[in-house]
Amino acid sequence: MADRVTVIGWDGSPLTDVARSALGAATLVAGAAHHLALPEVPPGAERIRLGSVDLAARRIAQHRGSAVVLADGDPGYFGVVRALRAPEYGLEVEVVPAVSSVAAAFARAGMPWDDAQVVVAHSRDLRRAVNVCRAHPKVAVLTSPGAGPAELALLLGPVHRTFVICEALGTQREQVTVLTSDKAVDHTWRDPNVVIVIGGSGATAARGAPAPGAARGALQVGGWLAGRDPGYPGAVRGWALPAPAYATVLGESESPQMRAAQLARLGPRVGDLVWDIGVGSGAAAVETAGFGAAVIAVDRDPDVCERTEALARRFGVQLQVVHGTAPQILEDLPEPDVVRIGGGGPDVVAACAARRPERIVTHAATRDEAEAVCRALEDGGYAVECALVQCVEMDTRVWAERERAVAFLVCGHRAHL
Repeated sequence: MADRVTVIGWDGSPLTDVARSALGAATLVAGAAHHLALPEVPPGAERIRLGSVDLAARRIAQHRGSAVVLADGDPGYFGVVRALRAPEYGLEVEVVPAVSSVAAAFARAGMPWDDAQVVVAHSRDLRRAVNVCRAHPKVAVLTSPGAGPAELALLLGPVHRTFVICEALGTQREQVTVLTSDKAVDHTWRDPNVVIVIGGSGATAARGAPAPGAARGALQVGGWLAGRDPGYPGAVRGWALPAPAYATVLGESESPQMRAAQLARLGPRVGDLVWDIGVGSGAAAVETAGFGAAVIAVDRDPDVCERTEALARRFGVQLQVVHGTAPQILEDLPEPDVVRIGGGGPDVVAACAARRPERIVTHAATRDEAEAVCRALEDGGYAVECALVQCVEMDTRVWAERERAVAFLVCGHRAHL
């Protein structure tokens, strides 16, 4: 094992005395090409091009002497420190941090970032990073080859955002470009880069550029929790709220109790894309978005679509509303993780099952309808659970029944999960 392993963050500024001292004593130096070209790297030290962190870690573990690993930004923030400290290598490391590339990107944009989501994008799971960009008004994306600004923009499709693209931060080739996401597809961007994605309700524009869809005069306040603050102004405490919270009349299948059961089965989370087909009042779509998932709400009624958009603005959540009739309209939508079906019957259930989401949750008013829906799920390769849900709303002033709702709750989940 190496006698000493020091991980040095580099942000383009001169190295600190501590970093210079560690680098001057190194007998092995690992880093990217621009790190190994630094004049402070000892000419006699063994040099390792940092392509695979695992390969470099194994070589460092076998080295006898002092090793230094150079990395961009803060190496403890989505950086090499986690990999080097993996138990299989047995490495104890000292860390000399620098300004993270995310912090530098927001500084270039002149924006605060304690209210931003930060995600790492790889080509194998780019869609999850895109879903976070759909669902949140401010996201920093640490990109990688094959999962850069153009790919982000392509998957966002009609959901327009403002991109602040920071290329080669801290180097002489540094460049910051501000443009709308639809313009990013036709460019070739240099690696490494960080993309700040902003837009939608409550977003704050980068210096010199308006955010598409940003609320004018949005309230700007200091938060207390980094990332998405669940207590942001306008947020409503709780979920599965009663009808007065939405200033509308809920259908029998939209009772708070049924909605709570549906949301429990869906389990929406950050990084998910949820289809809500047949949105009704819009309550389920808005509450799903409140969990941090990206939501595409589909309905054939233009008035319902308009009401759902207004409700999302009032509750301060992001969602995309698509006007059209299922199942035909579903063909061009991006792949869902989970689906809630508020209307459409077995045909829509079968179309959704063909897209292979993890879960499909729906309801039926009659036993015959429930049986047909269950068959469609089973034919699609889903394990099925069905429960008869009955709720009775009471008037506590006289302890009399005010309203009764009865429906079959049906949940299909992929059988191999």
